[in-house]
Amino acid sequence: MGNLSFNTTEAHIQDLFKQAGNVVTCTVIMDKAPGKSKGFGFVEMGSETEAAMAIADCNGKELDGRTLKVNEAKPREERPRGGGRF
Repeated sequence: MGNLSFNTTEAHIQDLFKQAGNVVTCTVIMDKAPGKSKGFGFVEMGSETEAAMAIADCNGKELDGRTLKVNEAKPREERPRGGGRF
């Protein structure tokens, strides 16, 4: 899920998503240095049916003044690692 407010907590997200079913895990991705949210996170639901319902129910909803973008997570693509100078 994306477009999170920097003030949105995992508890806020769980409260919203539990309306669609069992929330197994909820994680807001944080920036290491300042310790602030990067504006996106992941929610794992108890079943495929609950996940589909959460996507349908929560995508486009407003949370903490921001319109959520909720979709199924895709596997992370491998990116070439940066190297030294040439």
